Amino acid sequence: MKEKIREKEELKKILAAHQKLGKKIVFTNGCYDLIHVGHVRYLKEAKRHGDFLVVAVNSDSSVKKLKGDKRPLIPEQERAEVLSALSCVDYVVIFDEVDPHNIISYLKPDVLVKGGDWTVDTIIGRDVVEASGGKVISLPYVQGNFSSTSKIIERIVERYGK
Repeated sequence: MKEKIREKEELKKILAAHQKLGKKIVFTNGCYDLIHVGHVRYLKEAKRHGDFLVVAVNSDSSVKKLKGDKRPLIPEQERAEVLSALSCVDYVVIFDEVDPHNIISYLKPDVLVKGGDWTVDTIIGRDVVEASGGKVISLPYVQGNFSSTSKIIERIVERYGK
């Protein structure tokens, strides 16, 4: 599974070769700190929109900036490895910025996918993907008891104390 985890420079070449053969590259991103059923369902659905699914994972330092000093719970390499074990995920790349605009601009995917908590007009990278003729999709939000890492953390604290 670790062969799915790539540095961005190497991944750019791989994706360009796939695109040259007419394959569609789907891109999504997130922290994925405690991967849960909502993530799995979302990633499986994202994959249906193209031939190869790339998941960009926020680095530990960017997760801290986004979620606070207590996060991430799981180190970036382990989060990447767990994601790479999913059959629907073709490639995983770790990025350091707080938002994915730079990595989207660099990799140039054909399809950009985010969850339903994002409207299409607020999806970061939309400008880049649409400018090159690509498609931007907001998938329906996955409801459920285990559809949010923050909710899972709250439930653990509630049940087991601080």
